[in-house]
Amino acid sequence: MTIQEIQEEIVDEFSMFDDWMQRYEYMIELGKSLPLIEEKYKTDDNIIKGCQSKVWVHAKMEDDKIDFTADSDAIITKGIIAILIRAFSGQHPTAIIEADTNFIDEIGLKEHLSPTRANGLVSMIKQLKMYAIAYKTQLN
Repeated sequence: MTIQEIQEEIVDEFSMFDDWMQRYEYMIELGKSLPLIEEKYKTDDNIIKGCQSKVWVHAKMEDDKIDFTADSDAIITKGIIAILIRAFSGQHPTAIIEADTNFIDEIGLKEHLSPTRANGLVSMIKQLKMYAIAYKTQLN
């Protein structure tokens, strides 16, 4: 699936819920299914700067596609990074770099987060794209 198709799938899933309490519960469930980062990668180098809670992300490239794993010490934040990883993991670096993240606005996530969590969300997206830029330069 393309990033766009995955994003559309996420938007469809979130539209099934009537209120934000249900959406938060769904995000928590997504966080529980997150491909967890190995303990050895829970280092300061892998912490996303700009997040109030701790979020670790590890990226590796196989067959020209980036696979992300992550974890967070906060349950909502873990759900947020799970959504982003679902959209971007297993994709080519160029696709990640060029992908827009309008689906975040479509599901209403940013407007329902505290300002510090919204800033953290932006930092997570930026970090995932930075990994993609780094891996893309290795391909060239």
